[in-house]
Amino acid sequence: MDSALQYDGVSVGYHGTPVLTHVDLDLAAGQSLALVGPNGAGKSTLIKSVLGLVPVLGGTASVLGVSPAAARGLAGYVPQTDTLDADFPVSARQVVMMGRYREIGWWRPARAADRRAVAEALDRVGLADRAGHRFGTLSGGQRQRVLLARAIAAEPRLLLLDEPFNGVDAVSQEAIAGALRQLTAAGTALVLSTHDLAVARDLADLVCLVNGRQWAVGPPAETLTVAKLREAYGDRGVLVEL
Repeated sequence: MDSALQYDGVSVGYHGTPVLTHVDLDLAAGQSLALVGPNGAGKSTLIKSVLGLVPVLGGTASVLGVSPAAARGLAGYVPQTDTLDADFPVSARQVVMMGRYREIGWWRPARAADRRAVAEALDRVGLADRAGHRFGTLSGGQRQRVLLARAIAAEPRLLLLDEPFNGVDAVSQEAIAGALRQLTAAGTALVLSTHDLAVARDLADLVCLVNGRQWAVGPPAETLTVAKLREAYGDRGVLVEL
């Protein structure tokens, strides 16, 4: 399988100061990776490093066969908190069409292929019937699904999501999980951060435990053990339900 992400002894951080160290990852196309750790562990920083938004301070990093910055146009990203104003008068369909701007440009009209990609992305997250609804009138879970559809519409080879299940209802959780499974089945590589061990166990092929450094990486059954979770979380403690 083609490599989507390779980190070898990587350290990442800001202004020359590492936030996360000793990261070794090898993710293939169609595989999913869950980043698990407490708040402030470096999960978001690691995701941003894959996008080339946070510098690699040490080690070697390859994303889709090139440097993180060079691969940015091939990756999709759903941030933990989106900057899109819920009061802005834009429909769900228009938000998802933003995912096609990289393909069509900001000022060119949408083509049939773009409209089809938007419709398919909304259908994939279970919101085809909300396409014309104003984004701000949707529930929090529905807005998160629209943002996922925006990323899907860009047809990324690698999709990164920062806490995609935070604060969403059960219906939206299932819709998001279903869409992510379809993407990986079609060959898209997936990286997501989560506090939910059940999400990591059910959705990920690989789990990476981080807290200032990488503590473990491997299949969920080998990584989400009481002993390894206690090592990674330290004196912060962790409630383990395995």
